Amino acid sequence: MQHASANNGVALTQLVEGNPVATIVIDADHQVTHWNRACAMLTGVPAAEMIGRSEQWRAFYDSARPIMADLVVDGVLEDGVDRYYHGKFSKSALIPDAYEAEDFFPAFGEGGRWLFFTAAALRDADGRIVGAIETLQDVTERRRAEAALRDKEAYLAQVVDGSSVPTIVIDADHVVTHWNRACEALSGLPASEVIGTRDHWKSFYPAQRAILADLIVDGVGEREVDRLYHGRFRGSSLINGGYEAEDFFPNVGKGGRWLFFTAAPLRNADGKVIGAIETLQDVTERRRVEEALRDSEERYRSLSQTDPLTGLFNSRHMREVLPVEIDRTTRYGRPLAMLALDCDNFKAVNDNHGHLGGDRVLQSLANAIHQCLRRSDSAFRYGGEEFVVLLPETDGPAALLIAERLRAAFAQVSTPSPTGEAISCTVSIGVALCRADDNEMSLMRRADEACYRAKRAGKNRVVEDDSGG
Repeated sequence: MQHASANNGVALTQLVEGNPVATIVIDADHQVTHWNRACAMLTGVPAAEMIGRSEQWRAFYDSARPIMADLVVDGVLEDGVDRYYHGKFSKSALIPDAYEAEDFFPAFGEGGRWLFFTAAALRDADGRIVGAIETLQDVTERRRAEAALRDKEAYLAQVVDGSSVPTIVIDADHVVTHWNRACEALSGLPASEVIGTRDHWKSFYPAQRAILADLIVDGVGEREVDRLYHGRFRGSSLINGGYEAEDFFPNVGKGGRWLFFTAAPLRNADGKVIGAIETLQDVTERRRVEEALRDSEERYRSLSQTDPLTGLFNSRHMREVLPVEIDRTTRYGRPLAMLALDCDNFKAVNDNHGHLGGDRVLQSLANAIHQCLRRSDSAFRYGGEEFVVLLPETDGPAALLIAERLRAAFAQVSTPSPTGEAISCTVSIGVALCRADDNEMSLMRRADEACYRAKRAGKNRVVEDDSGG
């Protein structure tokens, strides 16, 4: 038995000494029995100064105190361990009654070292604690890397938070990691309520749905992006895999806001997407200016095309429209009719009721024209008391019917004069159909000639062009 015990001791010594991990073994009396080469190199204390003694603390601390192996030998419970390693230790998940911890040792090396150490009990055949083994690993570089990463993340957080552009960052699980002050101001939602959650959608939409950054993280294609941002997005010209869009958000701010937003992927060193960053810009004022400009341009265009007295199109607009209609008719062989109207005895109306009375009669005629028009027809005040009506997709019989209905409607109109008298007036109408060889001048001339013939025939009538073709 003594021979077997000796062999076991030799085996343990060889095992410990050959271990590249710094290892200490103490017996039940807290005397060091093993202090391997790796431990000597780590602590700078040779084994000869430690083996056979109970001063292992000297390698780690300035004054006498137990190392973790000592606590294991004494069977100290967690409360006792906490006294020496408060907040730095945990029970081993692998070894029963063992502890592990991580702490900084300023006396080691240049500038101190971080050590991760584990201590476990050594037991005899009856299960009694006869000693303890403690292993120590230098984790300084890992801790420095973690500290550097924390510094980098803190720096990034300051960069994001200090940006005047509202910025959101989410990770690969769609959890918000950054929500800067500018984003707080825009959304009205403080960062404390968003960071660490997947609730970023609440700032923009009434019901849960993906924002652009979520789509980037999921790596969806343009078809899916188009489903949510149809016609309002495009691929980023600056960032590969990024998108930008512009949309109106009725839930943002008072009365809603127009936002221009860009989302781009965040990748690790291997190129894998690990998150996304989205920036937002409030472009409401720009959109309002653009809308006001469009309204102004539309009003200007309307004014430039409209006769201010009658509300019908003016002769300038007729000169723009007529060539287009004639070209369409010629190109596709479809019918086009023109009505030339002249208010009968209009000079007498002006003489008897003044120009204000004459203007009221012209307005009554314009209203009668408008009432008889179809959606596809166009009416113009050509000049003075002369009017022109274009009737696309209208042949001769249909044009004559429309012209007669218009003539009869105006003949029944009674227009009040400035003095309260009733003014009755009639209109003469010439009808001409567009021919293959017509241009604007020839079509207008034939419609005018038909109108003059109506006047010569007694006025208040419709006459069709009979020049042939």
